[in-house]
Amino acid sequence: MTPVDRRTVIGTALAAAAILPATARAAAVPDAGHPQPAFSVNLWPGEAPGLQDPSLKDEVLERSKDPAVLDRAMVRIRTPRLDVFPAKQPNGAAVMITPGGAYQRVVIDKEGYELAAWLAERGVTAFVCFYRLPTQGWADPRNVSLADAQRAMRLIRHRAAEWKIDPRRVAALGYSAGGHVCGDLATRHAEKVYAPVDAADALDARPIVAAPVYPAIAMDPFLAEQRGTTLGTTTQVSATGPGWTMLDAQVSKATPPCFLCHAEDDPVLPIANTLRLREALKAAGVPVETHLFEEGGHGFGLRFTVGKPVAAWPELFIAFAKRHGLLA
Repeated sequence: MTPVDRRTVIGTALAAAAILPATARAAAVPDAGHPQPAFSVNLWPGEAPGLQDPSLKDEVLERSKDPAVLDRAMVRIRTPRLDVFPAKQPNGAAVMITPGGAYQRVVIDKEGYELAAWLAERGVTAFVCFYRLPTQGWADPRNVSLADAQRAMRLIRHRAAEWKIDPRRVAALGYSAGGHVCGDLATRHAEKVYAPVDAADALDARPIVAAPVYPAIAMDPFLAEQRGTTLGTTTQVSATGPGWTMLDAQVSKATPPCFLCHAEDDPVLPIANTLRLREALKAAGVPVETHLFEEGGHGFGLRFTVGKPVAAWPELFIAFAKRHGLLA
């Protein structure tokens, strides 16, 4: 494969990563037709570690102009949490979802609740993880989102009996920047990025299967000091070390089997992100299945797949995950 320049791979993400308007109206009140969690669980006892901005408050923005459609995002996150969708008829499997949002927000509905409800209908308990954002004044911003992902996986396993799941059968799936969180967890699940706080932290954070969907393969382009609108013109933050490392450089034999999915016409994150990650997984001998679709754009989730070949991706993921032990 022809080597891909780092900025060529991820630079075009920047044009679509602009921070949402500061003037946010209240989130729409969901009706019975919108999937909603049964309950929520905070990831950390008390405050999450490393809070440096005491004025930070959780904030939701409704981006849809159609009252019949929810398109909410958490634009400020002080209290990371799991929103839980118990399976209708539990089969013991669980999936933790990390929605996208360019590390500037965490999407609620189209990359969170909708897939969670879809999984719950199929016997899989789903957890939507609202992870902290490195741009919002946390200590160790390179690892703050990964810390939440690790903690979430451990908490799910710690309370597995209560939630009727098999602690060995917990997968991770993420989109876009959340795909980076998912990939970071898959490749650095054993790395110590926070001090243990209770018994849950003695448990393994490695997912049985990981599914980075249209992922970014690095965090740093989303944290750029200047955002360029032309490919390759963005000034990057000067930083090195874990969290800024490309996902492909973090892959090892300990990385779980990975399901990769991307659309060829993605205008935000080129498919080179997925191809580069696939190449590293293959080189390390990690089982990987890759699906590239002609049409789908970026951020298709479930709602933007209707009538397109990319609509097949959730069932393809389930089939892959079953072959690798998620489903008994």
